[in-house]
Amino acid sequence: MYQFIGVISGGPMRRLFRFRSKGEEHLPREGGFVLSANHHSNIDPWPLGLPLYPDRQLRFMAKSEMYSFPFKPILKAVGAFPVRRGMGDEEAMRKAVDLAKAGEVVAIFPEGTRRNKGVVKKHKARPRSGAARVALQAGVPLVPAAIGGTESLMKLGPLRVAYGRPIDVSDLDVEDIRTSSKIATERLMEAIHELEKTL
Repeated sequence: MYQFIGVISGGPMRRLFRFRSKGEEHLPREGGFVLSANHHSNIDPWPLGLPLYPDRQLRFMAKSEMYSFPFKPILKAVGAFPVRRGMGDEEAMRKAVDLAKAGEVVAIFPEGTRRNKGVVKKHKARPRSGAARVALQAGVPLVPAAIGGTESLMKLGPLRVAYGRPIDVSDLDVEDIRTSSKIATERLMEAIHELEKTL
C-alpha cells in the first residue's frame, strides 16, 4: 500500500501541489531516527515522507479514534500505529522506541494534534515531549522538520517541507529521561520554528 501510494502520488504532488523539499542532506542515510514536524493536517505524513520514498518508509502514530472501518486496514498498511491521545499511552511509546531501535523512521508530531481545526478541539496543540523521549530512549537521532501548505490544500499548494540538522542531545542524561526530554523538546521546537520561517 505504501509503495502504491508513493508511485501514484509523487507526480501529482510535485505538479498539482507544486511540492518542493529541502534539507534532505540532514536525514540519516542508515539506521532509525525520529522525524518531528509541526502539524497542520491529518495528511502531514504524506508530504513529510515523500522525499524519503522509495528508500525509507515512515512509521507514524495515528490517533486511535481513526482506527475503525474503513480506515483501520489502510492505516496499518501505510505504516501507522495507534496512540490514545491525552492518556499517556505507554504501549504506543514502547512501539515507537522499538521501531526506531529496529532502524525505522518514526514520525512524531510533538504538538500532539493539528494546530487549527474547524471545530472545538478537545486536545490543544502544545509541545509534548514524546518525540524527544522516544529518540533518547532508542538512542537515535532526533530530526526536526517543517511542513507548509497542508493547512490549505484546496488552494492547491504550494506544499513545502524542510528538514533540519539532528538536535544535539549529547549533553543530556538519558537516565534522567524526564528532564532530558523536556530540554530536548525545547531545542526541537525552536528548530522547527526556525525551519518554518524558511518555507
